[in-house]
Amino acid sequence: MKNYFITFRSVTFAQKGERVLKRSGINCLLRRTPKALTTRECGYCLQLRPGDFQQALALLEAAQVQFGKIYAMDFAGEFEEMAL
Repeated sequence: MKNYFITFRSVTFAQKGERVLKRSGINCLLRRTPKALTTRECGYCLQLRPGDFQQALALLEAAQVQFGKIYAMDFAGEFEEMAL
């Protein structure tokens, strides 16, 4: 099962996104962005299960929560950027 990571430019945006998703019943994990995905030291992301991914994107967009890139992590721990 792949995991999905939605990146944010700050912890404030990531926290806002977490609140939006959790209020809608979507389980997510707020965490530091894996080093393989960022050149900055201070990135944050939300980690999601595959079944929640599409609904989470729709909710974030509807709530106008700004996010960065989206990545999928495969079984081997390799990341692939997802096209929007």
